[in-house]
Amino acid sequence: MATNALPREAWNSRLTFILAATGSAVGLGNIWKFPYIAGENGGGAFVLVYLVCILLAGIPVMIAEVFMGKRTRTSPVLAVEKLAAESGQSTRWRWMAIMGVIAGMVILSYYSIVAGWALAYFPKMISGAFVAIDDAGSSALFNEHLSNPWRLLGWHSLFIIMTMAVVITGVTRGLGKAVEYLMPILFVLLLILLGFSIYQGEFSHAVKYLFAFDFGSLTMDSVLAALGHAFFTLSIGMGAIMAYGSYMPEDTPIAKTVLTVAALDTCVALIAGLAIFPIVFASPAIEPGEGAGLLFISLPIAFGSMPGGIFFGALFFALVSVAAWTSSISLIEPAVSWAVDKGKATRLKAGIFLGGICWLLGIGSALSFNVYSDPWIFGLFNWFEFSDFLTSYVMLPVGGILMAIFVGHMFGKSALLESMDIEGWLFDAWRFVLRWITPDLIKIIFFLGIINIFL
Repeated sequence: MATNALPREAWNSRLTFILAATGSAVGLGNIWKFPYIAGENGGGAFVLVYLVCILLAGIPVMIAEVFMGKRTRTSPVLAVEKLAAESGQSTRWRWMAIMGVIAGMVILSYYSIVAGWALAYFPKMISGAFVAIDDAGSSALFNEHLSNPWRLLGWHSLFIIMTMAVVITGVTRGLGKAVEYLMPILFVLLLILLGFSIYQGEFSHAVKYLFAFDFGSLTMDSVLAALGHAFFTLSIGMGAIMAYGSYMPEDTPIAKTVLTVAALDTCVALIAGLAIFPIVFASPAIEPGEGAGLLFISLPIAFGSMPGGIFFGALFFALVSVAAWTSSISLIEPAVSWAVDKGKATRLKAGIFLGGICWLLGIGSALSFNVYSDPWIFGLFNWFEFSDFLTSYVMLPVGGILMAIFVGHMFGKSALLESMDIEGWLFDAWRFVLRWITPDLIKIIFFLGIINIFL
């Protein structure tokens, strides 16, 4: 029986864990990336492939992470150490969790820069800066924002402070209360924007773009895109979900809860597409595949030209900011909980110190859009690009593969059954997929991602 000798905070309820894990999963990628890649790669056909990938790659590892956290009731690094000792394995497995902790901090350092753009665009939209603006004017505003390192650092600092203010307050009063308020706000904002899009935009065009089953547009690259997004969207491989699982109430079922989180994450991504793309298609000059430019150049033009667009544009950037905020608190929590559980620092001191490290790392990302924008690392990356490559293409896939192997192969079946809410053929199916399918799927992401970058 694995319990922590020290008293440990817990989520107030199963719902709080669901909101926290969904908040970790729902981020900037859900708002624009998933709807775009779905529409460009076969619509409903892509969504179907994506759901299969979620079942085979995302959910099995997420269940494994929650299992590890809930069983040990401690931070990811200590959790892996305990489980390794319990199953007779080397405690060197802890380096898997340490890599995840480092990855989360690096991701927060550059994620904070992009989140700062959303924060900055909220007052810009309210001020009427985008009323009747054209493409050249919107591009100039965005480029002017990126070219000022002090401005980027200011918004980066604010976002880090917002994140750490939640984390240092604790699990129940900080993380729990934050998601209990922020996630309902996110859902309400999303539904309000959906209503606006139905009324003002080309809703039928967006539905066709996202859901028409166009198998002719489904290529091998499409399948790889679905596989990659399925893995990364659930925040697995960095210990965040493991840390959240350690605060899970004892009577909370693991598998059912993980399935609920995965379903909510997918629904948010699809609803976001139905809220954004009617506005996109209502403005013929806007291309749906513009990436970050879609959020910060094209959509402001569309909002600025529509009745009520200023108000709803401000709501949109509030939505993006909230989505980024709920994701960011999970990125730093594994590191903070490790420091606290080791007895090295209080949550306040650990949060300030580790948040400060993320802030310092973020300086390089802020300067990557102006002073040091040229690729100087291996002649391929600036600091922002390298941070993204190192975490997204190396650390997280490797972490996911190792977690699947650790739980699937190194941990006994009887020990797994003790903590699981599934049994019989469902348990056997999950364990089989985790052992023999998930690692190979993630390896495909890893190797093809590396090849795509360097060749």
